[in-house]
Amino acid sequence: MEQSKKQLNLLGIATRARKLISGEELTIKAIQRHEAKLVIVATDCSDNTKEKLLNKCTYYKVPFDSSFTSDEISIAIGKSRSICAFTEKGFADSYLKLKGTNNMR
Repeated sequence: MEQSKKQLNLLGIATRARKLISGEELTIKAIQRHEAKLVIVATDCSDNTKEKLLNKCTYYKVPFDSSFTSDEISIAIGKSRSICAFTEKGFADSYLKLKGTNNMR
């Protein structure tokens, strides 16, 4: 199984385990509360939204990834979303390990 498919499967598993939050507002609040361990933003998300989240992630030192489209993320988590964040370090580390890096920006 290719790595990107495994990453998307991990999003689904984290959703079912309630260790993934989705949506712009909830994700920003989680970043500010230091609950977000890794933020994932769709590649086809608006530039303004990407910039806002990237700035928040940079300020609060949260890893950031933008590798999938909103359709791919939506199918993986079962909701129509383009932004999500892991709230558990184990899932975030597994995602980054599958990605082949320990820090994304």
